[in-house]
Amino acid sequence: MLSQKDILIIIPAYNEAESVGEVVRGVHTYLPEAGVLVIDDGSSDATGVVSQQAGALVLRHPFNLGVGTALQTGYKYAVQNHYQYVIQLDGDGQHPTSFLPNFVSKLIETEADLIIGSRFLKQSCGKMPATRHLGNMVFARLVTLLIGETLTDPTSGYRALKSTALQFCVGDMYGFDYPDADFLLALHRTGYRIEEIAIDVHPRKRGVSQYVGLKPIYYVIKMFLSIFITLLRPKGPRHRS
Repeated sequence: MLSQKDILIIIPAYNEAESVGEVVRGVHTYLPEAGVLVIDDGSSDATGVVSQQAGALVLRHPFNLGVGTALQTGYKYAVQNHYQYVIQLDGDGQHPTSFLPNFVSKLIETEADLIIGSRFLKQSCGKMPATRHLGNMVFARLVTLLIGETLTDPTSGYRALKSTALQFCVGDMYGFDYPDADFLLALHRTGYRIEEIAIDVHPRKRGVSQYVGLKPIYYVIKMFLSIFITLLRPKGPRHRS
C-alpha cells in the first residue's frame, strides 16, 4: 500500500518568492504527510525563506545551475532518504496541486516508472506562447516516432517517478540541462516505461518565465543535439522492477 510518507514532492525554484509559498501550502493541503523539498537554485530573492516559512525543507545551490541539476539534487536527496516515489512540479504556481492525488492514484495502478502530466490530453495548455506550443508538438511527434509510443507533452515539468526511475536519475547517464524529450528517450532506451495522465495548468500570475529572449531558440537547438547524442549511445541494460 502506498503511503504518503513514501512520497517526496520536489519543487525546483529560481526567483519564485512570490509564488512558491502558495505551491508548498497547496502540497500540504492535498498530501499532508508527504515530504516537501524546494531546491532553491541560486535565487537572488527570498525563495528559500518563503519556502521554509510555508513548511518545506530547502536545499540551496550557491548559484543558478539550471532546472536539470536542481532536479537531480532533489532526486539524490530522495534516494539517500529512501523515498520510493517522487512527484515534481514547478514553483511558479502553474501546476495545480489539486492534481497530486491523481498522480498518487496513477502510481498505484500502473507499472510505468515515469508518469507525465500532460496539458494536451485535456487540451489545456493555458496561455502557452505559440512558439512553445509548436515546439512541444514537434518534440512530441519526434519522441513518439522514436520510442513507438504516443507521448503528447514531453516538455511538461509535472511528473511522478518511481524508485526504479530514480536510480537512473542519480546515475552517470543523467546529464540533462532540460530533462525533456532527450531525457524521455534515454529512459525508454534503458528499458523504463512511461505513461501520461491529463492535467490542467494555470497561467503564470507572478514572476518571469525562464523562456524569454533567445532562450527558446537555444532550447530547441540544444534539445535536437541532445536527442542526436542520445541516439548514438548504446542502449543501457533494462532495469529490473
